[in-house]
Amino acid sequence: MKLFDHLFRGPLMLLGLCLIGLSAEFVYAQTSQSQGTPVRLGMSTALSGPAVDLGNNMKLGVEVALKSHAPTSAHQYTLIVFDDGYEPLRTIPNTRQLIGPEKVQAIIGNVGTPTSVVSLPIITSENVCFYGAFTGAGVLRRNPPTAQVFNYRASYAQETAAMVDGLITFGKLKLSQIAFFTQRDAYGQAGYGGAMDAMRRHGLKDGMPILHTRYERNSMNVENAVAQMILADEPPRAVIMVGAYAPCAKFIALAREHGIKALFLNVSFVGTQSLINALGSESEDVIVTQVVPHPQSDLPLVKNYRQAMASHAPDAELNFGSLEGYIATMLFQQAMDRVPGQLTRQKIIDGLANLGTVDIGLGHPLTLNASRHQASDKVWPTIIRDGQATPFDWKQLVEMCSPSDQGGTRE
Repeated sequence: MKLFDHLFRGPLMLLGLCLIGLSAEFVYAQTSQSQGTPVRLGMSTALSGPAVDLGNNMKLGVEVALKSHAPTSAHQYTLIVFDDGYEPLRTIPNTRQLIGPEKVQAIIGNVGTPTSVVSLPIITSENVCFYGAFTGAGVLRRNPPTAQVFNYRASYAQETAAMVDGLITFGKLKLSQIAFFTQRDAYGQAGYGGAMDAMRRHGLKDGMPILHTRYERNSMNVENAVAQMILADEPPRAVIMVGAYAPCAKFIALAREHGIKALFLNVSFVGTQSLINALGSESEDVIVTQVVPHPQSDLPLVKNYRQAMASHAPDAELNFGSLEGYIATMLFQQAMDRVPGQLTRQKIIDGLANLGTVDIGLGHPLTLNASRHQASDKVWPTIIRDGQATPFDWKQLVEMCSPSDQGGTRE
């Protein structure tokens, strides 16, 4: 045993340090109303790798919300951020470091399904709140809910179900004309599973062929998926996509290059602006569902977001990702402002479970309670036109899915 320790403990400790992402710590100014020592919040997110834009945007939204609320906050906050590169093997040591040596009272705003999944056993065993993750995975939305897990956003299942409902109800597509391109992991399966449930509600029977193609996480190997679409007995009229922006962009470009005339629909995690940047002119008419309003919306909270961004991040672009981080964190702080005294891990969990129904300026109420740990169910569809994501109504699919258009693709 001593020989093992001598040979392996040092290298293993070094490996652990390498796996734990570089951290940064941010303290948000205490006001006369703030109580006690700073509340330590932790985040393990993608500050590198294929989801870097999502991680940076979510982190920015959380930071801006903390800064903008600081003058009236009942508590002072410290945010400790670790980079996991959207790799679960890096999230595990990050989470242990945050909960252990860093002694965070809650983890907020993590990005990704596979990275969130590996965190769950740790956060539940240590009774630490896991709040506002940038993922719509069903594993974070159990019934009854996991005591420590709270979500702001609608689920991937709700996003893809909205797509299926729109394509069938307004686009008048047959079930067999809808295909799927998903990431081969828990994220891809979450969106696909929700879509299949919706298709069953529209009459899908066991054994009916539905084309489902996949690619590996953190890879760009989409050629085989495109080939499957090309060789399909019935060419798809719509492709529902559950993936990261880079492989999704490559898939769309290759599919269009090889004559696949279909609508391409992406869930929010794709990162709308990143997808637009990657596709350029090929992004035209791509649909992306969102779990927040448009950043240029006239809703009161979105106006506050734009003002906060102008004050605290004037050089940053407005986008759906930072808006989600902002909304989720403003809701979190509203719940915590109602909790008297110094916040503890259990008081944070209880504070969210006791929030109830509130209106924070989104045009619809948000609810968190003991039996409901997802605040919003709303899905906003958008479509990319002239390099910009614009609000979209599913009723517009009547024209886009007409047989003469073959899915609305351009000549």
